[in-house]
Amino acid sequence: MAGREWLLAVDVGNTQVVLGVLENRELRALHRLTSQVHRTADELCPLLTTLLRPFLADLMRSRRAVIASVVPTLTAAYEDLAVRLLRARPILVSSRLPLGLRLAVPDPTSVGADRIANAVGVAAGYRLPAIVVDMGTATTFDLVLPGPRYAGGVIAPGVASSAEELFRRAARLAKVELRAPARVVGRTTEASLQSGIIYGAAGQIDGIVGRIRREMRLRPTVVATGGLATVIGPICSSIQSVDPGLTLRGLALIDERARRRGPARRKSP
Repeated sequence: MAGREWLLAVDVGNTQVVLGVLENRELRALHRLTSQVHRTADELCPLLTTLLRPFLADLMRSRRAVIASVVPTLTAAYEDLAVRLLRARPILVSSRLPLGLRLAVPDPTSVGADRIANAVGVAAGYRLPAIVVDMGTATTFDLVLPGPRYAGGVIAPGVASSAEELFRRAARLAKVELRAPARVVGRTTEASLQSGIIYGAAGQIDGIVGRIRREMRLRPTVVATGGLATVIGPICSSIQSVDPGLTLRGLALIDERARRRGPARRKSP
């Protein structure tokens, strides 16, 4: 479609791979795959061809893809996949790209690609200062100040990973669905577990956000994203907005800036 830019954005995490199709920065589709199954590009190609079928022709015309990966063993497979599907090299997110945001920490290269994308996304879409709470394998808190500049953050155990460890160590506790029960005080083992996991996570988030506010003497905008944001975000008193597409929109902005200011895109044969 003339005048429309399509982008495949891929966020490779330790637990899930999030695939987004964006049209002019607007999220058109979002899919989640497990990243705990290490698939090759040969295995991924038919799977993604099916998932992306409604948008594949537009993506192939745009030939644009961007990847944020914190799993080095999977990065090459998704890079190869983008080349096969779109016949163009994807942008790989790193601190060395033109981000439109300063990474004001001692070692910018240590900041994860997903956290960079979150910082770029929140700086573009929300009032600063802001805190992004990303509920993935870990629960991360990232502070973005006016400038914009990334000022650091907090990494805490993730909700699902903590729950999995509890189930593994306690033989008599069965796995439960991660959802908020109607009451804090559970009358069954299942409800008690759900309460402890979900309301415990909400308490942790509110507590850490409160400490950041007091330490930095700020009144930040607090935005939640990640797989469990829609479950836990609404019961946190500190979170003002739940934005599942924040990371992917941040990736779209990074892609635009890298292609505009960086070296020419390398195209496959």
